[in-house]
Amino acid sequence: MYFPISDVHISAIALAFLGLVVGILGGFFGVGGGFLAGPMMYVLGIPMNYVVGTDLAHMAGKSVVAAKRHRTLGHVDMKLGFLMVFGTIIGIELGAQFVEYLQSWQCLELVNGVIYIAVLVSISLFVMWESRQSINIQETDVLPAKDAISFESVSKRIQAFNVPPMINLPNSGIKSISLWVILFVGIFTGFLAGLLGVGGGFIRMPALVYLIGCPTHVAVGTDLFEIVISASYGTITHSLKGNVDIMIALVMHTGAAIGASLGASLTKYLAGPKIRFYFSFLPLIGALLMIYALISEGVLTF
Repeated sequence: MYFPISDVHISAIALAFLGLVVGILGGFFGVGGGFLAGPMMYVLGIPMNYVVGTDLAHMAGKSVVAAKRHRTLGHVDMKLGFLMVFGTIIGIELGAQFVEYLQSWQCLELVNGVIYIAVLVSISLFVMWESRQSINIQETDVLPAKDAISFESVSKRIQAFNVPPMINLPNSGIKSISLWVILFVGIFTGFLAGLLGVGGGFIRMPALVYLIGCPTHVAVGTDLFEIVISASYGTITHSLKGNVDIMIALVMHTGAAIGASLGASLTKYLAGPKIRFYFSFLPLIGALLMIYALISEGVLTF
């Protein structure tokens, strides 16, 4: 199928199937799935600037379906999601501007790819280690908690960071936390979203759990809710820069809408540590896909 905006010929079936797979994973783990869809779109032959903008467009539509399902399950902290949006939008704009800067220097593919790989590998190894620790805690406890977190001491210290204004997040079970912490997480993950063409969920979901202290299921649902807004804003800002192929995004969404609803429904069958453990493999897969994409395109050589 020919897509005139990005001037590429790509199988519509391959795009729809990619959307389905990413939709299932995104709905289950609370991520936009850009760290998987992005490299695959690049391998399929879509130019990097269109990968960034188009993936955000597809992500926005898919996350609406998943977030709605998670809210039905009681896994969305609306207050936290809205607060993070402010920082995320600032970060997305900074990331989008940086994409334009890198493109002007003709080094977008290399810099983008290296950041992808470094961030994803780091997150994968850390979450894998922490979740295994938490699973061991659950197995040895007489009355195991549904969401044991071995790294909980860090979030407790951050919540004790007493810099006004302080807010409470009852839906997440957080009595008091500085608004500045939430804004910082939003800005940082938003910058990655704008730069890499991802929703930022692959780092925001762990950040919500380990830094802010949300239960895993709430972090998954709230992250998807926030992705709806941040990815929509990212789509608009990249559209104005000519980086979105809306036809590719719509084809991918045909599969993603089904997958997102299915993935969200599956979360109720697993405890938090196991969700995090299975999640830890996704960033690693994304990093390997990006390495393959960069090597196959001749951007990265050994």
